[in-house]
Amino acid sequence: MKAGTAVRAAKLERIRKGGAPRVLELCSGCGGMSLGLKAAGFDLVAHIEMDVTAAASYALNFDPPSAERREAWAAARDMTQSDPESLCRDLGLDGPVAEQFDILAAGLPCQAFARIGRSKLRSIAGEEDAFKHDPRARLYQHFLQHVEAVLPVAILIENVPDILNFGGHNVPEEICSTLEGLGYFARYTLLNAAYYGVPQMRERLFLVAIDASLGQIPRFPTPTHAAKLPSGYQGTRTVALRHVPAEGGRFTQAPVANPGLPPAVTVRAALSDLPRITEHFSDPGAMRRRSTSDVLPYVTYYGLTDYAAKMRAWPGLPKCHAGTDGHVVRLTPRDFEIFQRMRVGGDFPHASAVANQIFAERLRLIDPQPAESSEAWQTIRKSCVPPYDPGKFPNKWWKMDPAMPSRTLTAHMGKDTYSHIHWDSRQKRTVSVREAARLQSFPDAFRFAGAMNAAFRQIGNAVPPVLAQAVGQQLKLDLSRARALKHEPSEAAAATKAIAA
Repeated sequence: MKAGTAVRAAKLERIRKGGAPRVLELCSGCGGMSLGLKAAGFDLVAHIEMDVTAAASYALNFDPPSAERREAWAAARDMTQSDPESLCRDLGLDGPVAEQFDILAAGLPCQAFARIGRSKLRSIAGEEDAFKHDPRARLYQHFLQHVEAVLPVAILIENVPDILNFGGHNVPEEICSTLEGLGYFARYTLLNAAYYGVPQMRERLFLVAIDASLGQIPRFPTPTHAAKLPSGYQGTRTVALRHVPAEGGRFTQAPVANPGLPPAVTVRAALSDLPRITEHFSDPGAMRRRSTSDVLPYVTYYGLTDYAAKMRAWPGLPKCHAGTDGHVVRLTPRDFEIFQRMRVGGDFPHASAVANQIFAERLRLIDPQPAESSEAWQTIRKSCVPPYDPGKFPNKWWKMDPAMPSRTLTAHMGKDTYSHIHWDSRQKRTVSVREAARLQSFPDAFRFAGAMNAAFRQIGNAVPPVLAQAVGQQLKLDLSRARALKHEPSEAAAATKAIAA
């Protein structure tokens, strides 16, 4: 431990002298967290991502430490099979592994922790607690092994709130306890992306740990925007927090948006300057031929929103003046009229009622009327009405409210995008790849490898870059101020005594 303390002390001294904190990110996905950390002033030195397409996207947007190692930089890797030593060797990083990185970050896969993922595993395995056996639920243990090898001065983890209640087990509390034994102060909380300028009500757990020698308890960013969260989000939070210790735990009360802050970024503010898309119903052949990399011009209008301007000119990426890519949408002709008639904010029960009204109208046009449940009747109904029980799938569809932030984007968007139907009834469609990227706060110059489904999946899996930037800025501030705060009476001093005891 003494050798590790000396290594971390040398890293802290380098940062105090102005060196950018160097990041190794595990389970990086296409790079949402990395993009935010880079904007906050961190240096991206290495990453691990096992999905081939997501790893390719990462390589498209971030430069390797040396041009000669570009192929190794783009390679997909499994964190359970890739040790830090071989990673450094592949990337041409000279010297001991423990000297290469200052920050260890991870957006650990959430499927085993998220309740929607647990339901899927239960249906496949036929076991109530099948999710407990999902190997992805144990990746945090591999992450902790990387901590011991890398000896970072700070640690950052993101996941879904349900990781707080994994079959009655609070995983972040366990992680924090382990990290304290390795010489860190660790805290975790829940952050909602809408409070930080992301046009999406996305609630996620963040865990931050800092070298205990600095005497600084980790802090989380103060909200910059005000948003009224729907009741469902508060209910989800209540369930997730059920296993947080009432006393003696490491949970930090979730930040609250104070009155007087600017309102949350709305869907309209985020998307209104992007191209209007109608080819999916006016010229389906053109939509089939369009690639995610094809660029279309922005809509010309006056009064570009601050958010749209930020997405067009992200620091470190090329500025987008004329247009951007990703304007592909799903071809689902049965549902175009349903999308058009749905009211803003409408869910699947509403969509089902609209579909049945369309069905009734079409039946009235047929003479003679087909007998109910006859083959002809069934054929017409199938052409109008989605085959889902509205009682079982109330949230399957949702028509976005342009005056509100979006609902949470998920990786399931790689299979369908009905959870995010465009509010403009004239376009009668679900969101495009670029619109989903905007809602997740990916700038317009960020490129996604692969076709449409893969791009949607990468976006839904990502950490919103704008939120990651806010977390990164707070972490960098804590690292820079920690030495000055070290000798002041604080919670950190009490925590130091507790660890020593």
